[in-house]
Amino acid sequence: MSLVLDPAAQDLLFRDAHTANTFTDEPVTDEQVQAIYDLVKFGPTAFNQTPLRITLVRSAEARERLVQHMADGNKAKTSTAPLVAILSADNEFHEELPTLFPAFPQAKDLFFAERAAREGAAGMNAALQAAYFIIGVRAAGLAAGPMTGLDFEGVRKEFLDDDHTPLMVINIGKPGPDASFPRSPRLAYDQVVTTV
Repeated sequence: MSLVLDPAAQDLLFRDAHTANTFTDEPVTDEQVQAIYDLVKFGPTAFNQTPLRITLVRSAEARERLVQHMADGNKAKTSTAPLVAILSADNEFHEELPTLFPAFPQAKDLFFAERAAREGAAGMNAALQAAYFIIGVRAAGLAAGPMTGLDFEGVRKEFLDDDHTPLMVINIGKPGPDASFPRSPRLAYDQVVTTV
């Protein structure tokens, strides 16, 4: 069986997708980010949870504050990317569940009354949404440079609050010269998939 998605779209979203390390100076607009979100918000999550929160870093002052929390190897590219997004998990996501999952509004209190349960669910589902977001960036014809080389607690204190857990920082824009490394190997199907 072949894939239904057009091969060019397969290439754009997956085969040609690389982590970008350099970018052109072409801006990324709010309209582009809204179009990305309006596409990826439909990606499935458990109980239709929507814990992902996106903080767009645009101003020079905010960029400077963020760069000081990035690992040394990530500072220069974060300084020069057209747009930087801090992706975090909202640990109070359950407050929206009665609206987002009207088929079972009591899920809010039945499953997520305890903070520890919320943090686990928020982290897992926000990470899933972050993956959708990266694919959405690709669908917009842009490159993404997701990074976890950062001081998470520093970023949380600088940009978020105690109810939000940072997941990653993503540089976004049109890829610049020598934007990515050569494709690294991938595991084969039979190394990953087991049938029981």
